[in-house]
Amino acid sequence: MAAVLDRFIVSEPGYRGGRPRIDGTRITVADVKQFYLLQGMSLEEIAATYDLPLAAVYVAMAYYYDHQAAIEQSIAADHAVVEAMRAQHPSLLQAKLRQLQETK
Repeated sequence: MAAVLDRFIVSEPGYRGGRPRIDGTRITVADVKQFYLLQGMSLEEIAATYDLPLAAVYVAMAYYYDHQAAIEQSIAADHAVVEAMRAQHPSLLQAKLRQLQETK
């Protein structure tokens, strides 16, 4: 199994933050997990939509399940960074929309 994972999944420190991804693409294992588990796309749909080998998509999900805790921790850390940025830099558009709603 390791040989199959090594063939399709790579992780490079300077590329996509070192997150495991499908070799030759910018699509991370976390992206595939998102498409499959959260958006309900089939693995076949993911492969067709993003022009990926079907085997690579299946391997990405196998990799996710083998490394689920680490990948979920990485996703949570990314979300924390986004929320911190939102708190530090509130959206001017959202503020304007709230203001318009309050005046109605």
